[in-house]
Amino acid sequence: MSSLLRIYLVRGLVAIAWSAGFAAVHTSLTATSVILLIAYPIIDVVASLLDVREDPGTPARKLQVFNTALSALAAAGLGLAAVGGIGAVLFVFGLWAIVSGVAQLTVAIRRRSPELGRQWPMLIAGALSVIAGFTYLLAAAGDDPNLTALIMYTAAGGAFFVIQAATLAWKQRRARVTQV
Repeated sequence: MSSLLRIYLVRGLVAIAWSAGFAAVHTSLTATSVILLIAYPIIDVVASLLDVREDPGTPARKLQVFNTALSALAAAGLGLAAVGGIGAVLFVFGLWAIVSGVAQLTVAIRRRSPELGRQWPMLIAGALSVIAGFTYLLAAAGDDPNLTALIMYTAAGGAFFVIQAATLAWKQRRARVTQV
């Protein structure tokens, strides 16, 4: 199993598990929900650092380094925003979703080789992240902001990572069968 496949698979499964845990506590900003909100971008930091380590000297690497720093800032920003309430949390999460979505799109475009599965799930996930981010900004300014949308966003993002991992596994298996 390639390291990128492993990173995608674990990242996806952890995001899905996070969304299940967050679903149980998302109705208010308690210590548990804030810890989970801070933890989510840290999951991205760890995955990006692992990706950077496995991807030396490529154009996608610089964006992964940027995404690592961005996600670390998002974790800190979410912790601070929690003091301001759900609207502030949605605003910070929305900004992070937009910028990280653009970065994810760009990395996926740079990795569109046939060996890496053309990156369709990552392209779609990046575009949806940008769209979701804008909806969070709008919701943050609304009369009754809530965190429910983050559950679906993180579960869907996790699913796209798992699908990309499955695509990479299929491509690797197919390449081995072709060589035999």
